[in-house]
Amino acid sequence: MIEWLLVPAAYLIGSVSSAIIVCQVMGLPDPRGQGSGNPGATNVVRIGGKKAGAITLAGDALKGLIPVLIAKFMEVDSLILSFVVFAAFMGHLYPIFFEFKGGKGVATSLGVALGVNVFLGLAILATWILVYKICKISSLSALVASIFAPVYVWFMVGEASLVITFILLSIILLWRHKKNIQKLLAGTED
Repeated sequence: MIEWLLVPAAYLIGSVSSAIIVCQVMGLPDPRGQGSGNPGATNVVRIGGKKAGAITLAGDALKGLIPVLIAKFMEVDSLILSFVVFAAFMGHLYPIFFEFKGGKGVATSLGVALGVNVFLGLAILATWILVYKICKISSLSALVASIFAPVYVWFMVGEASLVITFILLSIILLWRHKKNIQKLLAGTED
């Protein structure tokens, strides 16, 4: 039963906003009030440059990776692992420490994927990179990678609970990117 405590712990770890912390430490404006208003790595790049964005990206990925690795170290079953994955992701989107206003979840979803299976994470990352090389649009790259993620989970991991979890993550990522999708359809996305 103690393994279930990993779920709220994963949510709390996910709730730590890398974007806000990085901006505070680097003397940058709060990302929630600048650029897109999104506390995520892409917006931090806009307001603080590539170094600040890279640190934010790493922090967001780590807060997904760490809880999953702890759960795997404790050898939890796939159902608990699925809940840990989902909790870390939701912590990023709706952080208790920051008025439940978080990022879109792309880097954190990559972190949880790397924790579940390193090859799964690398396949998702490779998809993002490939799409970005072709179209140079970060949001489109994230959307395509998130759509393929459950398929990769099915073939690389095969656990039904994790497949369902990654389907949920993909749906939520698509929903969180609805404004980006509208801009993509209108041809106005950066």
